[in-house]
Amino acid sequence: MVWRAWKDLPKGMQTEEVRPYYEMLDRKKNSLFAKHIFDKAAAAFMLVVLSPVFIITGVMIKADSKGPVFYRQERVTQYGKKFRIHKFRTMTDHADRKGTLVTVSGDSRITKAGQFLRDKRLDELPQLIDVLQGNMSFVGVRPEVVEFVKGYTPEMRATLLLPAGITSKASIYYRNEAELLENAEDADRIYMEEILPEKMKWNLKELREYGFWKEIGIMFQTVFSVWGKYRKT
Repeated sequence: MVWRAWKDLPKGMQTEEVRPYYEMLDRKKNSLFAKHIFDKAAAAFMLVVLSPVFIITGVMIKADSKGPVFYRQERVTQYGKKFRIHKFRTMTDHADRKGTLVTVSGDSRITKAGQFLRDKRLDELPQLIDVLQGNMSFVGVRPEVVEFVKGYTPEMRATLLLPAGITSKASIYYRNEAELLENAEDADRIYMEEILPEKMKWNLKELREYGFWKEIGIMFQTVFSVWGKYRKT
């Protein structure tokens, strides 16, 4: 993670709405450096430890449906940089060309193996690769597709000061997002106009209250959240 001087930020981020967030984070550069080191070390360790899970999951996906093991979609991370995210493929190949950009509950594009992976959040594991590459962090605002980022308000662009994350408070509270969109006639519009603004309230709050140890707590909250859902099923 590279922390830029204010004058080096993209012009679209050099605004009065973003400045207070930048100044708060600029005072915590040592904590941000610790976050960067932790992300790299933990991602490398977990990729080694979980390599058998990657192999088994890859075989399961290939056996269940045609297409690649990984789903690579263009997303946006720190300073507006575009990258292609790594996720285990949970839908039919080229599903994003056959429907909405967001996923709804009961989506016919989801494969049998994909439903299992989504329920257990295992489809997110390959994002450890993105963390190791520096495109993501363990905790941070979930990376949105380019189309949604274009609709950000000036204040929402403050979330681009840090790398996108695998999890966040908003991700925990909106883990059933697909169910909220289940009966929407225009899921993309409802997500952009109703759900995203609510998630951003949490994201901006977490940005204002950023702390390294607080993020460690969010990681544990995520594990407990997924484990609790598993126990109920």
